Amino acid sequence: MITKKTSETKVIMTEMVFPNDTNFYGNLMGGRLMYWMDIAAAMSAGKLCNAPAVTASVDNISFEAPIKLGNVVHIEAKVSRAFNTSMEIHLMVWGEDITQQYKYKSNEAYYTFVALDPNGKPRLVPKVETENEEDILLFDGALRRRQLRLVLAKKMNADDATELKALFTK
Repeated sequence: MITKKTSETKVIMTEMVFPNDTNFYGNLMGGRLMYWMDIAAAMSAGKLCNAPAVTASVDNISFEAPIKLGNVVHIEAKVSRAFNTSMEIHLMVWGEDITQQYKYKSNEAYYTFVALDPNGKPRLVPKVETENEEDILLFDGALRRRQLRLVLAKKMNADDATELKALFTK
């Protein structure tokens, strides 16, 4: 099976926040941001597997700072780890105030995608190769995050989540 470097899956998507994207307070609506993040994650997944991929789960979206009307949104997505038919995509979101000329972290999240064959069934995905310290940390943590997702979805017995259990036992 082919292996791809994490940088080969990187996508940077940029959007501007217009009035129809905001809530009553002039902040970008969370749902709109999640929609944009899903698109960026889908493009990253597609770059890994060269096939259609669908969202399987979204977790750990942390909203740290609002993005205001007129600001620019930068969404960076890249595959942190590939499993059999699924892959975890790490997303970082920055807001940019062009008039004040500063950029700030707004959000971070993990999306899981599943690659599909022409019949709409899960298909194997290439593995990813880490390239730097950040990639290694994301790669190593991905297995624990996957086990947590599976335990919470009742698709894995908590006793079988060895990587996750190792965090709590000695």
